[in-house]
Amino acid sequence: MHAPSPIIRRQSRQIHVGSVPVGGGAPISVQSMTNTDTLDVTATVAQIRQLEAAGADIVRVSVPTMDAAEAFGRIKREVEVPLVADIHFDYRIALRVAELGVDCLRINPGNIGKEERVRAVVSAARDHGIPIRIGVNAGSLEKDLQKKYGEPTPAALVESAMRHIDHLERLDFPDFKVSVKASDVFMAVAAYRDLATRIEQPLHLGITEAGGLRSGTVKSSIGLGMLLMDGIGDTIRVSLAADPVEEVKVGFDMLKSLRLRSKGINFIACPSCSRQNFDVIGTMNALEERLEDIMTPLDVSVIGCVVNGPGEAKESDIGLTGGSPANLVYLDGKPATKLRNDHLVDDLERLIRDKVREKEQAEQDVIARDA
Repeated sequence: MHAPSPIIRRQSRQIHVGSVPVGGGAPISVQSMTNTDTLDVTATVAQIRQLEAAGADIVRVSVPTMDAAEAFGRIKREVEVPLVADIHFDYRIALRVAELGVDCLRINPGNIGKEERVRAVVSAARDHGIPIRIGVNAGSLEKDLQKKYGEPTPAALVESAMRHIDHLERLDFPDFKVSVKASDVFMAVAAYRDLATRIEQPLHLGITEAGGLRSGTVKSSIGLGMLLMDGIGDTIRVSLAADPVEEVKVGFDMLKSLRLRSKGINFIACPSCSRQNFDVIGTMNALEERLEDIMTPLDVSVIGCVVNGPGEAKESDIGLTGGSPANLVYLDGKPATKLRNDHLVDDLERLIRDKVREKEQAEQDVIARDA
């Protein structure tokens, strides 16, 4: 659990989305996207703050009209997290949000229009120090590529991406990242693997339109997991037909499972059986809900009996092992105290929060010594 990830990441050029580095060995960032009406500034700001509280590194906002661009400017002034403006067709919207402080432009140069319009957008991005994200999607391939390939394929996705990339390369603009998303896992994985060999820029991973909370989580975990295991990917978005906050949670859980990011509590819990000495499932549900606010990395094991409990506890910051008449708690791998079932969740939450404060204080002490 504490060992570094064995994954060797693909080397990529680093860009910055606001204060967040993407690529070049930076931690893999987690993104989500608002689903409020951008014209409703209050609702959109509230949702962005919820996403930020959940740990989102970057948030994307759809900006379909010039009115939405003006609303975006007001939204930007009220939040701290870097914002990406999602723009299609109308290049003037891109120019306006660049003036209003956007941190990244999500466009496809090919659907912006004439060469001079693409040149104007790239010039604005260059002047304001804004990177661009090229976003290719299997559901919106160019008509000639649909005719050429007959249906979306990995090769079609990559050819589309390379066309858009050529636009930027002709204008000597290297600060971009690329996505080649599909709802089909095999198609998306094959496209990303191909594209990863062709360019040096960072890759934005996603399985688009993955589905609802459960099915979309499974599909995204399989597809993105395959790519992340290959070392491919610099920023991710888990696309779910669910509360966007869930996308952030799933994204971080995915990265934690591969030891690519450490943020919040990493729970190790048994599925429970008749040997359990306390309600494992109820305890876990309560702890996850109560401790969502914690961002400090911590390993916590919750095991219902003594078969695997002591072994897992010895490798955790805090470990709970079911026992009778009381459950045994390990701190830093050593037996420390016993907890009865009556107030088990309350007592365990207190121990975890105490451990978090201890860990945060130790980190502050290190920073103070090095200052």
